[in-house]
Amino acid sequence: MIRVVVVDDQELMRVGFRMVLGAQADIDVVGEAGDGAQAIRMAEELRPDVVLMDVRMPVLDGVEATKRIVAAGTARVLVMTTFDLDEYVYSALQGGASGFLLKDTQPGHLVSALRAVASGDAVVSPSVTRRLLDRFVGTGGAPMRDTAELDVLTDREREVLVLIAKGMSNLEIAETLFLSEATVKTHVGRILAKLELRDRVQAVVLAYETGLARPGLA
Repeated sequence: MIRVVVVDDQELMRVGFRMVLGAQADIDVVGEAGDGAQAIRMAEELRPDVVLMDVRMPVLDGVEATKRIVAAGTARVLVMTTFDLDEYVYSALQGGASGFLLKDTQPGHLVSALRAVASGDAVVSPSVTRRLLDRFVGTGGAPMRDTAELDVLTDREREVLVLIAKGMSNLEIAETLFLSEATVKTHVGRILAKLELRDRVQAVVLAYETGLARPGLA
């Protein structure tokens, strides 16, 4: 059973999420919160698998709440936002969120994304993530992080990381590089381990921040 805490300052949104998620046999909405501070307390008390987190809220916003929850190791966080180019979402990804979705996401996509996050995967929407990074990482300027961080990777692993930054799935990467999906999965695991990254979302952010992937080219 996947235990979920729903966080949104609008009660109507919380009710909607509860109805969608509660209808699933493998998902249990164990709590609701109306602001970031309450979300942190609830995550500590209930230890859910996933916190479904709104961004713009009173008292404490979803970005700071995400950072604190991830740092404490109390739950994984899936961010929900009304705007696909919300600067707060990039900050949330940097803070450790396992991905983000728009609030108008179809119910089935929300459920599958939540299951993916609960299983340890990350939700990286190719088009939305790329547009977000295009706007907030920069437009061809100097890398934000030292490219030497990537020296631990082999040439093939660098190729795979670039394709991860494009939002490609393991199957799509396999087809592009003429590899088996199992081999790609092994490469992805080694990339995350070598760079000490938690998931694919952090890999996407690092690829952009080091300049390995660039807005407009990924």
